[in-house]
Amino acid sequence: MLNDSNKKLYERYTANPISFSLTSTNDAATRREVKITRFKEEKELKQRLELKYLSNNQSRLQSDEDDVRQLYLAEINLYVHQTFQSLDLLSQEISMLSSIRNAVPNLEQAQRDDSRSRNGEDRSTYSERLDPPISQLLQGGKFGPLLSKEGRPMQPFTLLDRRSQLQQGVFRPSHNLPTMTIDEYLEEERRRGGIIEGGEKSGMKEEVDEDDLDRADEETMKARAWDEYKEANPRGSGNTLNRG
Repeated sequence: MLNDSNKKLYERYTANPISFSLTSTNDAATRREVKITRFKEEKELKQRLELKYLSNNQSRLQSDEDDVRQLYLAEINLYVHQTFQSLDLLSQEISMLSSIRNAVPNLEQAQRDDSRSRNGEDRSTYSERLDPPISQLLQGGKFGPLLSKEGRPMQPFTLLDRRSQLQQGVFRPSHNLPTMTIDEYLEEERRRGGIIEGGEKSGMKEEVDEDDLDRADEETMKARAWDEYKEANPRGSGNTLNRG
């Protein structure tokens, strides 16, 4: 029932089931070519099984025993092909798991390789901190008391008046108080050039001198022309869309 290629694969599997592979070598290019070839073969087997036996010959399969036999043989050939594919994948997974198990270090060996265990250091002085204390840095990595029994300082230190700082922060508002008035702020902005001075005063109408008759007549004619324009063009006269 097996063809020549499947017979060779079966013999290879029975010889060594754990390290079974579709290729006799571990070359990546060869494995890729074999994988592509077997994919095409599986596709052809599925198409032959679908087109020749399962699509148009349903009534013929019920009467012809030879066609039924060929159908079963085609199905067996497809399943054998898929079985060898699965065995190859299982063999690869077993190989990866074995390599991972061998790569895990032994706990006892790791403890023997630990420098602290080899040197017999006391674990009471061991810390997980990456930054050592200031006292340890100043003393070359050694700990020690801050003061001697006589009261003399043995390490440099700084006195902080923390109590006075807390006392000053008790009776104070929660917000920041202003440091200058508005006039002082404007004066500072003017000094830095943040305020532009000069130019036309926007929004302020210039007062006309009553003694200047020419300017007064000009303003009068201007106002009269504006009144005549408003009478000739009443509000809404240009809106032709909303007229009834």
